[in-house]
Amino acid sequence: MKSYLLLLFTICTFLLYSSAELDDNLTYVWPLPAKFSSGNNTLSVDPELSLVFDGKGGDSSIIKDGFGRYKKIIFKHSTKSSSVNKRLVFDIGVLKIVVLSDNEELQLGVDESYLLLVEKRNGQSIIGEAYIEANTVYGALRGLETFSQLCAFDYETKAVQIYRAPWYILDKPRFAYRGLLLDTSRHYLPIGVIKQIIESMSYAKLNVLHWHIIDEESFPLEVPSYPNLWKGSYTKWERYTVEDAYEIVDFAKMRGINVMAEIDVPGHAESWGTGYPDLWPSPSCREPLDVSKNFTFDVISGIMTDLRKIFPFGLFHLGGDEVNTGRIVLWNSNRNKVVVYVTDLVMLRHLILKLLELDIACETMVMIVMFTYWNHPSARLLDHNMTTKEAYQYFVLRAQEIAISKGWTPVNWEETFNAFASNLNPRTIVHNWLGGGVCAKAVAKGFRCIFSNQGFWYLDHLDVPWYEVYIAEPLEGINDTSMQELVLGGEVCMWSETADTSVVQQTIWPRAAAAAERLWSNRETISSGNITLTALPRLHYFRCLLNRRGVQAAPVTNYYARQPPSGPGSCYEQ
Repeated sequence: MKSYLLLLFTICTFLLYSSAELDDNLTYVWPLPAKFSSGNNTLSVDPELSLVFDGKGGDSSIIKDGFGRYKKIIFKHSTKSSSVNKRLVFDIGVLKIVVLSDNEELQLGVDESYLLLVEKRNGQSIIGEAYIEANTVYGALRGLETFSQLCAFDYETKAVQIYRAPWYILDKPRFAYRGLLLDTSRHYLPIGVIKQIIESMSYAKLNVLHWHIIDEESFPLEVPSYPNLWKGSYTKWERYTVEDAYEIVDFAKMRGINVMAEIDVPGHAESWGTGYPDLWPSPSCREPLDVSKNFTFDVISGIMTDLRKIFPFGLFHLGGDEVNTGRIVLWNSNRNKVVVYVTDLVMLRHLILKLLELDIACETMVMIVMFTYWNHPSARLLDHNMTTKEAYQYFVLRAQEIAISKGWTPVNWEETFNAFASNLNPRTIVHNWLGGGVCAKAVAKGFRCIFSNQGFWYLDHLDVPWYEVYIAEPLEGINDTSMQELVLGGEVCMWSETADTSVVQQTIWPRAAAAAERLWSNRETISSGNITLTALPRLHYFRCLLNRRGVQAAPVTNYYARQPPSGPGSCYEQ
């Protein structure tokens, strides 16, 4: 049924937009600003556009570099030697940026608001001016992005023009956390590709790169305290040095983007044992990590100590998902004894059948321990008959304590909340992914929440159309204002089991942009009316803007994401 509806929607969309003409009643800025007004004038922009600083933080390298980047984007087509340009008197010759604070610390909740004014020169001044004012350099960067989207190259005059001037834009984000998860464990992504993705994130005003660096398949990151860990990488050429990680964090900061690292424990960590086999419960049971050994937590602490030097962002993701506490777990072993913990008679019967299938050596003694869920203190380890569920809770809470001791706020996937919410550290940020309603439950218990419902915001789900991404609402079911404030925002997730350098950008874009507008723009504004008429043409336009900037964004309305066009046509109607 869903496939039929998607096909019907695609056909209707094609019929509605069989012409690439733009609707002049729409505002082609993505994401849509909070407040704005425009006029009917067309202004020309001088290719020699100069930058003027003012305010405490105006003379900032972040602003200077940002202006340089955007100037190259804006004037990509125009040339100084153009005979047409030499005859023009330009309306806009100066961009003035006023930054009121010299504090360049980048953390969750940093002020990203800005004011942007673009108008023709008046009688008192012979210099046409665009004006950006912001409290921080990061607000100024968001203003620069919006200014760049107002500028369009006119192929007839061979000049950059701003339509519908004068512009008055007063803008700020709806949510403080607007993220993109990037998985570099299932497929390695080179540093240059990660930088391209960070650059493209800034175009949509996303501000957190959730770097899912390692997982069960590979451990590509250098950890100086435990140098054998990256033996778990696929090859010696698919690794990230400490210097690489620093470079990514610095590159992102220059674009107003935080980098949140993740080590997913205790599950999804098989690759750790390639370099340190003692982290495995046994050679034949390689995850979750062995909760019975202090060495396991020494390694986790060492990793966090090293990463804290690299990642200044106040949030650290500890994973905690998909830990199967109901299965047979080999928690402890040595050469002569294997201790197997089971939780019910069905599992015991299953184990006996498996042992009969195996040719167990006579010198190996197998001890099967049967136990039920007693009310043991969570701090007890296996020698004190801890259940697998209690061991899971113990592991998560101890990892949280380590993260907090390093000055981080722990983020965990929702399974930890679902399993033992009452025992989680109250500072925990619950990361939703399994389905709807989780953020509502989390904030009702006083936790903060990040929305990533896999039904809408998992980008590796290629059959989710743009409009389902667009209408997914982080505050769904949360009506109390004080509880709404506990929802930090959300992120789209680029899991890489079926994506590598060859397709990652077109899998991310343009659907990530649909979520980006949901996270930035006013809910009432972008939810009113028919989004096929109010949002889709603008998303087509933004996708083409990404293409012009060198981002391999796929067509908007294809049945499956990242599919190429089915035939000839304009970028603005695919």
